[in-house]
Amino acid sequence: MRLSEFTSAVASRFDPRYAQAIMNDLVLPGIGSTPAQALAAGIDPQRVWDAVCLELRLPEEERYPHRQERHRPAG
Repeated sequence: MRLSEFTSAVASRFDPRYAQAIMNDLVLPGIGSTPAQALAAGIDPQRVWDAVCLELRLPEEERYPHRQERHRPAG
């Protein structure tokens, strides 16, 4: 997952205010920081997204939006 894909996934999945709270206030277990801090520290966006999904208990089909975009059939 690229950083741009992470940003897009957060924006498409969450209301803007909730997304901001997630990025700046949600401390992710296993990472020990907020998503914004983790990304700024150079942690892989996929690892951060996985931690967000796990912590917020997102359904499996919502965990890989960047892969769905790439593999969507043309037409």
